[in-house]
Amino acid sequence: MLQTRESPRRTAFDRPIVLVGLMGVGKSTVGRRLAARLGLPFVDADHEIEAAAGMTIADIFERFGEPYFRDGERRVIARLIDGRPKVIATGGGAFVNDETRALILRDALAVWLDAEPRVLASRVSRRDTRPLLRGRDPLQVLTELAAKRNPFYALAPIHVTSYDAPHEATVNAILEAIER
Repeated sequence: MLQTRESPRRTAFDRPIVLVGLMGVGKSTVGRRLAARLGLPFVDADHEIEAAAGMTIADIFERFGEPYFRDGERRVIARLIDGRPKVIATGGGAFVNDETRALILRDALAVWLDAEPRVLASRVSRRDTRPLLRGRDPLQVLTELAAKRNPFYALAPIHVTSYDAPHEATVNAILEAIER
C-alpha cells in the first residue's frame, strides 16, 4: 500500500535512486517528493555542479562550453554515487555520457522519467534558464533531444511517464514500479 506524504516509508535501499530524463520532466521536483516519501536524502546534481564550480550552469556553458560542463557533471555524479541510499536528480544530458551511464547502471537504480516533448516545452517555457534553449524554439529543441537521448534513457531499468498531473502521481508511479 502506498503511503501519503505525511508518513515517509522506511526503505531497505542499499544504493541511490537516480532520476534521468529530459529537461522539464520534473526530476528535481519529483525527486524531492520521492526522497521525502522514502525517508531518504535528496541531492540535485545540477545544484552540486554549481556549488563545485562557483557559478551557474548557464555561466559554465557560456564561459567554457558544453564539453567542459559534461566533464564536471560526470565527476560530480561519480562523487554523489557513494553507495549511500539517496535520491539523485541528474541533468538531462548526464545519462548520455558513457562513463556516467555505466556508473549509474552499475551502482544505482536508474529511473527514466519520460514525457512528450510538447508537455516538456510547456513546462520549460516558463523560465529562461536553460542554456540549450536560449534563443531557440523549445518544442523543436526538445523533440530533437528526445530523438537523440531517449535511446540512452531507455537503458534505465525503470521507465515512468510523467503527464500533466500532480507530481504526487509521478511519485506514486515510481514507487509502484520500484515495488514490482
